[in-house]
Amino acid sequence: MKEFHNILKYAKPYIKSLIFAFLCLALTSLINLVLPLIVRNMINAVIVLKNNEMLDSLAWDLIIIIGLQAAFAVTHNYIFGFVGHRMTTDFRIEFFSHIQSLSLRFFQERRVGEILSRMSNDISVIQNALVTIPVALLRQSITLLGALAIILYLNWKLTGLILLILPPLMIFARVFGRRLKVFSEKLQDQVAQAVVVLEEVMSSIKIVKSFTREPYERNRFQEKIETAFERAVDKLKISAFFGPFILGLTFLVSALLIWYGGYQVMQGATTPGELAAFFLYALIIAGPIGTFVRLYTQIQEARGAIQRVYEILDTEPIVQNPENPVSLENITGSIQFENVSFGYQDTGVIHDVSFDVLPGQTVALVGPSGAGKSTIIKLLLRFFDPNSGTIRLDGHDIRTLDRKSFLSQIGLVPQETLLFGGTVRENILYGKLDATEAELEEAAQKANAHEFITNMEKGYDTIVGEKGTKLSGGERQRIAIARAILKDPKILVLDEATSSLDNRSESLIQEGLETLMAHRTTFIVAHRLSTIHKADQIIVLDKGCIVETGQHENLMNNKGLYHTLYTMKMLDPTVHEGSGL
Repeated sequence: MKEFHNILKYAKPYIKSLIFAFLCLALTSLINLVLPLIVRNMINAVIVLKNNEMLDSLAWDLIIIIGLQAAFAVTHNYIFGFVGHRMTTDFRIEFFSHIQSLSLRFFQERRVGEILSRMSNDISVIQNALVTIPVALLRQSITLLGALAIILYLNWKLTGLILLILPPLMIFARVFGRRLKVFSEKLQDQVAQAVVVLEEVMSSIKIVKSFTREPYERNRFQEKIETAFERAVDKLKISAFFGPFILGLTFLVSALLIWYGGYQVMQGATTPGELAAFFLYALIIAGPIGTFVRLYTQIQEARGAIQRVYEILDTEPIVQNPENPVSLENITGSIQFENVSFGYQDTGVIHDVSFDVLPGQTVALVGPSGAGKSTIIKLLLRFFDPNSGTIRLDGHDIRTLDRKSFLSQIGLVPQETLLFGGTVRENILYGKLDATEAELEEAAQKANAHEFITNMEKGYDTIVGEKGTKLSGGERQRIAIARAILKDPKILVLDEATSSLDNRSESLIQEGLETLMAHRTTFIVAHRLSTIHKADQIIVLDKGCIVETGQHENLMNNKGLYHTLYTMKMLDPTVHEGSGL
């Protein structure tokens, strides 16, 4: 049960509440064991003793005990439910935090729908286990052991009949429980595959509709969900057998008890009240036995879910903070790439790249598609570590730095701008959560976003929609630029940041960008000449290698790759949106 040991550590903060709840649960279970004895005495008071006063007294005792039992039951039900949901909430938070800590490579190798399935479906199974299994185990254990002790005292011969059903039940539970775990894991895997299709279609709905692929996607989703249905039926074939099997055994044993007990009453070996009490205890025992069988299957199902979730939780980030990280609170922005090489698995992306950037310089990275421009940015941001070579920031190997301290001083405007589904205000404030209204508006103005934002009905409180779908590409890009401006970073990274702007918007925003870039180390990945021709250093990449460096005029005179790209209009100022490197 190693899997449950991992989960139960989340119960430590609530141990006092749990102890009190277990005490209430124990009292509830013990009161249940007392009730048949009171019923026995009441029956004997009527049939054997014919004592009215004794009957009345026992009736009042029964009412009081039932009231106490109800109070204890309400208390433990609430506490166990609260703690179970609290533990699950803590678990979800840790899972989410861990997901965020994982390296970019993890997300390249996993599909989002699979992760969402682990977060929702598997953790829901775990939640059900946390809420129900511990409570049921304790309650049924107390009930079973207590009832067995009492009926053994009342009539050991009848007790032997009950004990006959335990071995077949244990064998049954073990064999079918293992099979149920296998089918449960297969079911969760197939549900995850269906969620993957759903997430892909929802996030790419424009492509699906433009290609009229709704029937194709429907068939793809139906195939996955039908397979999940088949796995669910396989699981159902086993789980559906539990109830009738247990019920049949219960009725069989009950019939034997009535038959044999009736003979003992007629022979005077026992009283009607004792037979009634014994029969009630037998029914009480049947409950825990059946429950244990069902709990075993639930435990096997939960074990599968826990293993799937911990497959992710046990994944270590490839890029981690060092044991004793160096914290740089106020960087100057000096960057050095020293013989840096990087690749994905067996595929090399950049090879032996070296260059120096002085504080405050603007560096443009240009080259054909796939030359390695964006990879250099990812390495600078330490989304990945190079396979060989060193990247230095202010003379420090960035692998020795505290990632939060230096990333908090880098502003990124990515090529693919995805906004969060909240308001315009929330998206811009992502750059600086405690910014004032004046700072917010100033950043929007510098990004040429203030005008179109204020023209919207709710202004800065306008909902941008899922991933910013209610805004145009240029509007989304300008909000992303405003977000970076608000962050006020020491190093600015513009990964084709003006690619979604028309010529008019780009010219309007250029002045603001130049103001932002002043006295900041800036990396520009762009296909437009207007965004790079003033760069202090232009680095031309091809097939992962640096082939040229210099400024625009010098590179044009050299008539190398940069000149070729320009003359082929791949760096032309009038290049249409969406084209380029």
